[in-house]
Amino acid sequence: MSKVVTFGEIMLRLAPNGYYRLLQNDQLQATFGGGEANVAVSLANFGVDATFVTKLPNNAIAQAAVSCLRSFNVDTSHIVYGGQRMGIYFLEKGASQRGSVCIYDRSHSSIQEATVDDFDWENVFSDAEWFHFTGITPALGNNLVDICEQACLEAKKRGVRISCDLNYREKLWSKEQAQKAMTKLCKYVDVCIANEEDAKNVFGIAADGTDVYSGRIDKSSYAEVASQLKKKFDFQKVAITLRTSFSASDNKWAGLLYDGNHFTYSKEYHLHIVDRVGGGDSFAAGLIYALMNGKNDQDAVEFAVAASALKHTIEGDFNRVSVKEVERLVNGDGSGRVQR
Repeated sequence: MSKVVTFGEIMLRLAPNGYYRLLQNDQLQATFGGGEANVAVSLANFGVDATFVTKLPNNAIAQAAVSCLRSFNVDTSHIVYGGQRMGIYFLEKGASQRGSVCIYDRSHSSIQEATVDDFDWENVFSDAEWFHFTGITPALGNNLVDICEQACLEAKKRGVRISCDLNYREKLWSKEQAQKAMTKLCKYVDVCIANEEDAKNVFGIAADGTDVYSGRIDKSSYAEVASQLKKKFDFQKVAITLRTSFSASDNKWAGLLYDGNHFTYSKEYHLHIVDRVGGGDSFAAGLIYALMNGKNDQDAVEFAVAASALKHTIEGDFNRVSVKEVERLVNGDGSGRVQR
């Protein structure tokens, strides 16, 4: 299988043990994560030749992150080095009616201060079949918008398929900034991925009859959201994750895939959440894997949703599951029984 390239920021994740609040005790767990890195790890676990591209400082913490990626067989050979620091995020996991809290400390990170001259995209995309980025990366600054566009232009020149998860983050940029940048970048995208809120926050396309804060989701209205996104940018496919939140601990989880002619819905899973960070990234990775392997839309969205459902049971950003485990869930074995 040809390789998938992902581009973005990998960060140091610092989180209290279990469900402690930040600084409730004197310990923080140190791991790594970030949208596009999470996708690369998931794909590598599925047996895909996955390459992650970023810029990191030349220090021990960054090297630990690179070593972590390598332990999953992610190709890190195109990471460039320079700058003074690696981004950090602090995570307080929510439970029941207390939501999770994410605090960023990523200003002036190496990737945020990267330039278009840092990356040799012609070399990066050699033998590549797919390129993936998220709306988080251009949110880091206008220079990252330019770098993402440069990557997309080179990918298009080589016939590389492009996917983008809109992933709006209000702590990083305004809706107006997001709309301007993502309108520029989405014209290159073949497969658009969004959740209940992204289309509204980035492009003002809202789902009627839906209130994510009260846990009310009208799935049929997202067909119209997908249709409007497809019409606006002529995407090949639009995928939307459908999360019904009863609390931080218990959600319903499903997905929608639209190809311009048919709306395909997945089955719905009832989740009791261990760690939801990276859930959308695991969906994206599952979708990329399925589409690259020629699965039809029904099988593709089922695989993506099942992969993401399993991620919600795993601590940390990375989805540590195999194709076999995902397919077992797709085929109906969601009992959680001990496997002997």
